[in-house]
Amino acid sequence: MLRPTDGADTPPVSLSDPGLFRTHAYVGGQWCDSASGRVVPVTNPADGSTVASVPALTGEESAEAVNAAHRSFWDWSHTLGWERSRILRRWYELMAGAREDLALIMTLEQGKPLSESRGEIDYAASFIEFYAEEAKRPNIEGVTSHLPDAEVEVWREPVGVAALVTPWNFPCAMITRKAAAAMAAGCPVVVHPSRETPFSALALAALAHRAGVPAGVFNVVTGRSSEVVPPWMAEPRVRALSFTGSTEVGKLLYRQSADTVKRMVMELGGHAPLLVFADATFDEAVAEGIKAKFATSGQDCLAANRLFIERPIYDAYCEAFTKATAALTVGPGLDDPDIGPLMNEGAVKKQEEHVADALEKGARLLCGGKRHAAGPLFFEPTVLADVPPDALIWQEETFGPVAALAPFDTEEEAITRANASEAGLVAYLHTNDPRRIYRASRALRYGMVAVNRTKVTGAPIPFGGYKQSGIGREGARLGMEAYTEVKYVCRDWA
Repeated sequence: MLRPTDGADTPPVSLSDPGLFRTHAYVGGQWCDSASGRVVPVTNPADGSTVASVPALTGEESAEAVNAAHRSFWDWSHTLGWERSRILRRWYELMAGAREDLALIMTLEQGKPLSESRGEIDYAASFIEFYAEEAKRPNIEGVTSHLPDAEVEVWREPVGVAALVTPWNFPCAMITRKAAAAMAAGCPVVVHPSRETPFSALALAALAHRAGVPAGVFNVVTGRSSEVVPPWMAEPRVRALSFTGSTEVGKLLYRQSADTVKRMVMELGGHAPLLVFADATFDEAVAEGIKAKFATSGQDCLAANRLFIERPIYDAYCEAFTKATAALTVGPGLDDPDIGPLMNEGAVKKQEEHVADALEKGARLLCGGKRHAAGPLFFEPTVLADVPPDALIWQEETFGPVAALAPFDTEEEAITRANASEAGLVAYLHTNDPRRIYRASRALRYGMVAVNRTKVTGAPIPFGGYKQSGIGREGARLGMEAYTEVKYVCRDWA
């Protein structure tokens, strides 16, 4: 059984609002600990120090969060859309006002440079703002009747409790993108943040509480995924699941959802290609390539993992890209460098494995290639050229600061190689030929295509991928579909 607590939490750093740093789970409108007394320590990846610990809730306690959410469903789903909008709007305003504290908490637990953390807070808050407006939209659609003396309507109604399982690389945005959509639709949520980054989620809970989100509508369940998530998958009252993470885990959850036929939204792995044609604006293509590869220290499902450069400019591009990469600064996130630490030892070992494999198979190392002196979880920004097709880095997502480059000779070759992956989240295209822009945008089997730029995401756009990069879309009005049921009503006027 969950054990309610009113104990004060002491932030490990100075915050303008110390009440945002919480070390307890949040269920049914109360802060609570596990009756087992077990905890999960959270470390700062920049120096390995312990930030604090959070309760490791048991499966039984995780099920209690579903009970709390289910109890709130009737009232929340029948709350006027305008009132849900008002509450969400207040949550957004509080989040925007706490930007600096939230960014600091994120950098402490996740390690990303402070400026990137600030950017994520802005991004995360934008979803709450967007769905606060969508909550007010009428959900009744008139349909021309096909029957005499009958009136036909189509309604959208909230599906029920939604379970949200989120990753460590975007510990705020992946919660708000899901939760704001579900809550706007009238669904209460149970959130399981990564055990490595729970404090951002708990800060969001503190702000939701202040904003007047009713008890049970927003719950944060901390602990180990292997204990927290299985009860949700078996529970028929959990009607929808939204997951962001690896394709491997996504497939497991997909299988587990079958018995209860849940609505599913999944944003899984990426393996993004970046195509640069000789007619592209050269300096822009280099600068955008750096952004696409090294944002979030490469720990991003949108990161460019395979850079294909047209042969006439290949050598020059390699030289310019390497120079820009070597100039990137590396250090603790609080120092606001370009590249922060990787999340854990496994991530660093993956960089080493990909570099060693590529070099063994004939690639050239242009810069970097090893751990950085800043600390055990830091890796040098790395450029590999002439990477052969059978290299491991072409087959799987690197999720770190290692860039792999190879030349191509024809548009057909570039598209074929770009599409040679079961991932299909985002592709980057650099060319100034309008016909090629159209042809390539059509031919690339990706859910999102960025043309002559890197940043394309935001609250109003449908985020998601093709093939094994996921199911469904998040953001935009499409982001609410998984959290609603369609009801057809036919009324007799006879």
